[in-house]
Amino acid sequence: MTGEHYKEPFNSYNPNHLVPVLEDDGFKLTESSAILKYLADKIGSPSYPKDLKQRARVNEMMDWLNANFYRDWGHGLIYPQVFPHMKRRSEEAQSATIELGESGARRWLQLLNDHWIGQSNAYLCGNQITIADYFGAGLVTLGELIRFDFAPYLNVRRWLTTMAKQPSWEKVNAPFYRLRDANAGPPSRAAA
Repeated sequence: MTGEHYKEPFNSYNPNHLVPVLEDDGFKLTESSAILKYLADKIGSPSYPKDLKQRARVNEMMDWLNANFYRDWGHGLIYPQVFPHMKRRSEEAQSATIELGESGARRWLQLLNDHWIGQSNAYLCGNQITIADYFGAGLVTLGELIRFDFAPYLNVRRWLTTMAKQPSWEKVNAPFYRLRDANAGPPSRAAA
């Protein structure tokens, strides 16, 4: 939040000026999805299945989150309301961006709710937690920054509640909660 990612030594790690970045014994990796897959493989985590079809399902979910959901959710709806450098130049452009982002985000949330999670799955890829859940929970909870109302998405809420019960949830999410609490203004247009 202080712009450190635009300065050295971070520029040497990631010239994209984005976080996260992983450095592991001289090996650098810059995309969160790739980092999760790498770390899960490195330790042999059961959250990234070895079975080809199960792993493909996890990859599919992570790609869906990144390529479809996050575009409207993060870049169209949340970031323009939270980060000053992403706010549009005019109120008309800002309003149109948020309106379009909200429309797309609600469509993706409904698919996440009805198709991916549904009434029978505890997690995104079935009834076992995977790295797709860790990745997806990090993206979906961004809605808390704008006080987004998840009430219409019962399965998404149930899944997020399940994720929040993970033993490391509070510790891992402490920096996010500080950002959320610092941003606790009135609800955004999309919160209702």
